[in-house]
Amino acid sequence: MLINNSQDLKNAIRQGPYAWPGGYPLYFTVDDGAALSYKTVKQEYKRILYSVRHKDNDGWRVTGVDVNWEDPDLIDAHTYEPIECAYCE
Repeated sequence: MLINNSQDLKNAIRQGPYAWPGGYPLYFTVDDGAALSYKTVKQEYKRILYSVRHKDNDGWRVTGVDVNWEDPDLIDAHTYEPIECAYCE
């Protein structure tokens, strides 16, 4: 799902950290191609919302939400914690 404005961002956060249906783990992509976890987006919401509203290319502007299907090495660019994977062992 693309994030084009602040309402898209709010809707994505309200959806929760898992896709419905299926319960697959979601992560956010930012303007520089990095990934952020749902937890980070909630914690840094004000900073991210500012970047989305002003279309800042500062590494905080969330541009989309996707499922981490099979990448066990996907990490959060802010916390460096792994992002949950749907089909990883």
